[in-house]
Amino acid sequence: MGAPEPVVGREDEDVERENFEKEEEERRLKDLEKGEEGFVKGGQERLNNVQMNPPQGGRGIQMSRMQRLSATNPLRLVINSGTRVASPSPAHPPAHPPRPSPSPAQSQPRSTPTPQQSLITLNSRRYTNRISLFLFLFHIVAVIGLVCFLIYKGVEGLIQEGNSRRKEKRVLQYFLPQVEAASLLSITLAFSWQKAVRVWPNFMVYFILWSSFLMSLSAGILLICFQRPATDGVGVVFIAFSIANGLYSCWVTPRIRFCCKILIKSLEPVSKFPDLNQPTYWMLGIGFIWMSIWILAVIGALNFYFPPLTIIGLVLSLAWTTEVMRNVANQTVSRVIALYYLRGMQSNTQFCFQRALSKNLGSACLGSLFVPAIEALRIVARGLNLLEGEDEFMFSCAHCCLHVMQSVFRYGNGWAYVQIAAYGKGFVKASQDTWELFEKQEMVAIVDSDMTSAICFLTGVCSGSICVIVVAAWTATVHPGFIATISLLSFIVGYLMTRIAMALPHACVSCYYVCYAEKPENRLFDKTIPDRLNLLKEGRDVVVPTPRFSGRFRK
Repeated sequence: MGAPEPVVGREDEDVERENFEKEEEERRLKDLEKGEEGFVKGGQERLNNVQMNPPQGGRGIQMSRMQRLSATNPLRLVINSGTRVASPSPAHPPAHPPRPSPSPAQSQPRSTPTPQQSLITLNSRRYTNRISLFLFLFHIVAVIGLVCFLIYKGVEGLIQEGNSRRKEKRVLQYFLPQVEAASLLSITLAFSWQKAVRVWPNFMVYFILWSSFLMSLSAGILLICFQRPATDGVGVVFIAFSIANGLYSCWVTPRIRFCCKILIKSLEPVSKFPDLNQPTYWMLGIGFIWMSIWILAVIGALNFYFPPLTIIGLVLSLAWTTEVMRNVANQTVSRVIALYYLRGMQSNTQFCFQRALSKNLGSACLGSLFVPAIEALRIVARGLNLLEGEDEFMFSCAHCCLHVMQSVFRYGNGWAYVQIAAYGKGFVKASQDTWELFEKQEMVAIVDSDMTSAICFLTGVCSGSICVIVVAAWTATVHPGFIATISLLSFIVGYLMTRIAMALPHACVSCYYVCYAEKPENRLFDKTIPDRLNLLKEGRDVVVPTPRFSGRFRK
């Protein structure tokens, strides 16, 4: 009567083994689809079921299950490390031979991607370039004090009797209205230029190149016609610049088509952010108010010690301040557009503006101080490179200067503002990283020949020349002695105000280049840059090289 009991137990064990093998096969197929998470979770659930509801042949079946699992199977790892189930002893051989372990391709789950580090640094709370920030704030406090003092000196000279009073009245009557009119005209031109570039980018590139040539030439001819030593000197400078401007416009003609394509493509995201222009408007308004007060300080400087040096100091201070304003607008637009390209984010423009005025203001101050100087010296170095000829000394100096400026440009360039705005990097670090991205994508030749910066510069020159024409003609009818001084001041005011307004298209183009270099597979980028690179590699298109004199002209 006791004989059938072992048979029944063996039959139960065989049924249990078959069921377990089917479950194992189903689980393995599911794990291949779900990855590592499915392995561990499924193994833990099965372990709990085995521990809570052990089968009749509990110990033998559990040992046989353990032996059928491969050494790398997550279920076995969970059982060995997370429980106290003893591993089977070698003295008890399994009832069935162990199943072959699965191949590594089947046993190893797919790895899950780790989050990128740049996501953590998008909202960096660290202030960048603090020394530059401190110097700029100290400069602002000092200049505000100086401006208030000079305005006081101007009022004092107006109240006192004598020659100083007559001089102040003459300046207020024949000097102040023209310069204030130049400020009003400059802000009007600034709004007009930016609107026109955003609406008709293809036409405006050609128009800016040649209108700046015509306006600067007209301003120079007008100043020479007054036949005064001061106006003649200023007029010669304008005419010389207009000649260089015309030669440049002819030289870059092969690049204009590509420049228009990039400008049109880079301005497309602007329509998705209706308030993107507000920071530029704020900077223009603040710049207009500051220039109006600054002009009063210039008048007061005429009644102070060393008027020429004082006015030169005020001009340099104004140039740095307005350049910082321009780069604040540049960084605001760069952060909004860069996060749209890199992360697909609809950023808050006001938050980006606040960040540019606080966390990243130090980088804007440092870049505003050095980038114009570096770019100017780089242009001079390229000009010296034209002197290559039989003079070995000049040949060595030209190439030495060019190589030095190329090296310096790597550590300080205008492309850095994109990474400063997006990741909160310092100015030098952002410049290096950006240039490395360009080198990695083989884009150095393209970005080095980009015309956007030159277009924005010539727009400012055109506005300044228009202000000179209007103000010089007005001043000639009321007080010819002020023509040269007022012409220079009106040109500076018109140029600086327009440069602030052109920060938006300049930032959009910079973001397009830098973000493409960082993430070229993004679907928001078309084939404009890859096609250009392919043409350059295949030799079907060339970047216009620096012109050199032929051998017959060197002798």
